[in-house]
Amino acid sequence: MPQFNISIQPTNNENIVKFIVNSFLTQANSYEFGNIEEAAPSPLAQQLFHLPFVKTVYISQNFIAIEKYNIVSWEEVQDAVAESIETYLNSGEAVVQEAETPKKIPVTIYAESTPNPTVMKFVANKPLADGVFEFKNIDDTQGAPLAQALFGFPFVKEIFISANYVSVMKYDIAEWQEISMEVREFIRAYIEEGKPVFNDQILSQAKNTSSNTSETANTTSSEREPITDIEKEIVSILDEYVRPAVAGDGGHIAFDSFNEETKTVRVILQGACSGCPSSTVTLKNGIETMLREMLQGKVTTVEAVNG
Repeated sequence: MPQFNISIQPTNNENIVKFIVNSFLTQANSYEFGNIEEAAPSPLAQQLFHLPFVKTVYISQNFIAIEKYNIVSWEEVQDAVAESIETYLNSGEAVVQEAETPKKIPVTIYAESTPNPTVMKFVANKPLADGVFEFKNIDDTQGAPLAQALFGFPFVKEIFISANYVSVMKYDIAEWQEISMEVREFIRAYIEEGKPVFNDQILSQAKNTSSNTSETANTTSSEREPITDIEKEIVSILDEYVRPAVAGDGGHIAFDSFNEETKTVRVILQGACSGCPSSTVTLKNGIETMLREMLQGKVTTVEAVNG
């Protein structure tokens, strides 16, 4: 039995904190419990509801998120909650008790074109990943069974998985109108059968990935944590104004570095954005212009590390 460890991660909502586990708790399902009665299938969630400040408990993949009432601050209680969750998990008790023969949940997948003609985005009606994962070749897919399976298609060049979608980059040996239906049905059947998108191995890989290098990580975004105030402003703008649009096109943008002397921001492009013919135009006419204006001359240039 694995030894469970918990790390604490704040969210954009000050009342919600994620307790990240170094192992997957669920594979195909996510759970939300609004009170102790609703939490009957989860002994762990029921235990958490005995804490008077717990409002909602979410269990999904490798994390437990808790929404609190305003009677306490997370700084006062989060360490004790993390310790309680860790103790429970290491006791070997069930996180969620499911029926022996759960009903197969229908999965729908639709294909969506992206600005990159070599990349198609396949969107599911359920979450697939908490974070961003990029695979340049089949050797990168240890711990990612879905990506590994997709590389079985001879036309698949790269794979990017985030949120509820899979972006697939193809070689020029095939056209999307010839292969998109086959890929869409493959992903749909794979997920509907309850096969894992990721397994525990990829969590340890992601944890060990350095975030202080300009090279793109194989399985996760190599975004470096901002240190200076100007870096924090840059990341905040990217998160609020740029990243949602990029995700909508099947890609991801990550902050890499900022050179105060040259006023140059370096970013990492992943998924559909990587190698996209229009990415240079987007950088220069969109992101660069935005950062120049919003930061009043503190930034003059934006460059992509990988394209």
